[in-house]
Amino acid sequence: MKKKLIALVVGAAAVMPAVAMADVTVYGRAHVSTDFLDDGADYSETNISSNSSRLGFKGDHQINPNLKAFFQIEQQINFNTGESDGGENFATRDTFVGVAGTNWGAVQLGRFDSPFKVARGPANLFGDQVGDMRNLTRVGNARFDERYDNTVQYTTPSLGGFNIKLAYSVYEGQSLVVDENHPDYNEDSDAFSASLNYAAGAFEGSLAYETAESNTGRGERDGLRAAAAYKLTDAFKLVGFYQTVEYDDSDATAVQRDLWTADVYGLGGEFKFAPNTAVKAMYMTRDADANNADSDMWVVGIEHKLDKAVRVYANYALVDNDDDVALTPWSQARTANPGDADASGEKATGFSVGLRYDF
Repeated sequence: MKKKLIALVVGAAAVMPAVAMADVTVYGRAHVSTDFLDDGADYSETNISSNSSRLGFKGDHQINPNLKAFFQIEQQINFNTGESDGGENFATRDTFVGVAGTNWGAVQLGRFDSPFKVARGPANLFGDQVGDMRNLTRVGNARFDERYDNTVQYTTPSLGGFNIKLAYSVYEGQSLVVDENHPDYNEDSDAFSASLNYAAGAFEGSLAYETAESNTGRGERDGLRAAAAYKLTDAFKLVGFYQTVEYDDSDATAVQRDLWTADVYGLGGEFKFAPNTAVKAMYMTRDADANNADSDMWVVGIEHKLDKAVRVYANYALVDNDDDVALTPWSQARTANPGDADASGEKATGFSVGLRYDF
């Protein structure tokens, strides 16, 4: 089914008149790495990983001088296996349609990254790589780095470098579920996310809040996130990160609520010692409410851009766990996530050499 759908999309694009395709862009990312992963106990193996690789179509249409329509369809593609994620679905990543005005901002509807998720951007030095910050921020059912179904989002115009994103997900799945035995069910299956963003000169920062009700897929939770980056010089950038998440779903056990309620702090930097080459490093710590369930992560890496589209890199990351937690530096945004690794109370490490090609 997936192959037929892709063939249909490509075939339709090939026969469309050139004028109809003028504002449609086909884009993507092939991001693959070779990783040596060690859980500190019994697992120590080499893997090939596809890291949030994707294929997408996007475009816009100018309705009048002050109004345009836009769309995007995006699918994850695993370049190490030749498969796409999401079963029979094609649009598993950010997929939406919307309208934008010159003076009033933009409104979009669909399934896409929440403002809270996007807000990590200023401090995201190792996104989709070994050492991604989500290995500490996206834990258990308290995770917030999500795309929500059935979402409407409003983005304000930029004003002095500031903008605001407001997103509301009305429910998950194809249609709203009505439960006559629990009449409040419909009211408890939504999520709200908002961010205040600023970028001007040497500074970039985001402050975000998100809340999900009890009948969303992972239960009731609230989170606050702040991320910032400041260029001290043209060559050196300093980044900082903070997140606090409260997981208080009534269906969870007290142990689960304490394990998943946590504060995360991070500090890092990037230094360009050549025009296309940079070294990066970051330290993060996760402080859980539960006793003996904290984790620290250290990441160092070097990245070289061969040109605007292609880059290569090498990273080393370590997560040091307390006895009652088993986080790793490789579990997020990557296909190489071995299920038989167990880093409980261990120092889990990952060494990765990667190639990323944006097209």
